[in-house]
Amino acid sequence: MHQFKINALNSNETIDFSQFKGKKILVVNVASKCGFTPQYKELEELYKLYSDKLVVVGFPCNQFLGQEPGSESLIQEFCSSTYGVSFPMTTKIDVKGNDQHEIYKWLTSKSLNGVGDYKVSWNFNKFLIDENGKLVQHFESKVSPMSKEITNLLD
Repeated sequence: MHQFKINALNSNETIDFSQFKGKKILVVNVASKCGFTPQYKELEELYKLYSDKLVVVGFPCNQFLGQEPGSESLIQEFCSSTYGVSFPMTTKIDVKGNDQHEIYKWLTSKSLNGVGDYKVSWNFNKFLIDENGKLVQHFESKVSPMSKEITNLLD
């Protein structure tokens, strides 16, 4: 995972995953108009609570019923004003299909990640990466960011 770089949301900066070596990474495909959107609150809580050993990275995606239709500046404004999001967010991407981003190709393909084949079935699917950039586990949307399923892997 540490080999990837992606543009940050609404800025000229690049998120270089090699800067996260030594920390776990929780990758989440996010959307502003989804039933799971309130998970932003717990994602931020998780990010702050485990800031010494975890980084959360949000990947806005509009592939599930058009639930992330806004521009990158609107997404940024919504996330910061509604949920106080301070964790890194990427440019809007595709997490499945013909234009699937390279990061999600890696996350969802056992031949690339060495762990398993996964389908991103909806917004707020989560992938946990260990300190060495290896995939640990995939979580479906319904798994809350502050659930024991996730926090037990962080303690």
